[in-house]
Amino acid sequence: MKILTQKISSLIGIIFLLSVVVLGVIFIEKNNTKGTPQSIFGPILRISKTGLVVINPLPESQISSPLKITGYVNGDGWTGFEGQVGNVKLLDSAGNALAAGILAATTEWTKLPTNFEVTLNFQSTIAQLGTLVFKNENPSGLQEKDKEFILPVKIPKVETMMVSVFFNVIASMENYECNNVFAVNRFVPKTSAPARAALEELLKGPTETEKSQYFTSINSGVKIQSLTIENGVAKADFDEQLEYQVGGSCRVAAIRAQITQTLKQFSTVKNVVISINGRTEDILQP
Repeated sequence: MKILTQKISSLIGIIFLLSVVVLGVIFIEKNNTKGTPQSIFGPILRISKTGLVVINPLPESQISSPLKITGYVNGDGWTGFEGQVGNVKLLDSAGNALAAGILAATTEWTKLPTNFEVTLNFQSTIAQLGTLVFKNENPSGLQEKDKEFILPVKIPKVETMMVSVFFNVIASMENYECNNVFAVNRFVPKTSAPARAALEELLKGPTETEKSQYFTSINSGVKIQSLTIENGVAKADFDEQLEYQVGGSCRVAAIRAQITQTLKQFSTVKNVVISINGRTEDILQP
């Protein structure tokens, strides 16, 4: 009886200690994250090791394009600077870069933790393992302050097709013609609606790599309301963001040229009608 009592007491003691540990971890998690969504255990360890937490995608998960990456930084060399907290590259199994982007801060970049997000567009002709390589924002330029975080992912094989989007060229600014736009090729997942896919790529604007050569006159955040093609006429309807604070006849001409040429690359389109919330009159006025 005495032995049984001692065993029960020991068991109660172990349960009590485990409860204290669990409560302590939860307390630390709540006070460290300041409301940032995450799981209880894994991210805490990542914070203490790297200062970076990736919420999406999960390690070794299968990704698809466009890939939206979200997470936050919480110090230890991972902090914000001028609205961003670092950059990321998607590498294939051979170490070749498939895509790259800036980790843009979505909360106040001067305060920790700082949330971030970035969207990567990529294509792969084979199913393979890949890695997301995160690097911190290091305005000092000192090598000893560089930080890196590697997250393994699975890249599926995707059938793609090439479409063109049309932008203005920075190098032509001295002899700039408003409606003179140039084609940039993009690979998109194969689709039965290539015209809409091309238009969606156009609205994304130039990639970080393309920005050294091209720019867009179209506002960011523009949404396609509808797109129909009938009897050689493409009717593209957008939301009001298309003409928000758009001024000057030159910019208006550039916007129209970008949309028109992007749609006219397809043999089924001879003419383009642009509308905003169904309205064709008095839109995109200088």
